[in-house]
Amino acid sequence: MPVRTGHSESVYIETARPISPEEARGALSKSRGIIVMDDPKNNVYPLPKDAEGRDEVFVGRVRRDPFVKNGLWLWVVADNLRKGAAPMPCRLPNA
Repeated sequence: MPVRTGHSESVYIETARPISPEEARGALSKSRGIIVMDDPKNNVYPLPKDAEGRDEVFVGRVRRDPFVKNGLWLWVVADNLRKGAAPMPCRLPNA
């Protein structure tokens, strides 16, 4: 699906010990620059339009991996003009 701006990824992580999706959501929601939007019962999860023009990274659809006990899947969305490769040439001279 084409989007005007934004980048979405399905991200897999493995933790040192098994954690629940609820624990992951709690830790992520306390992290600076991350907004958790994860309410599957009400179809609330991040879309590129939510991140457009924003510096925060949006995370949702936090799910346990069915095959790896300490694995989780996340849906991550950000404005690709504010995060990632696009703004790097502007930041490097200031580093």
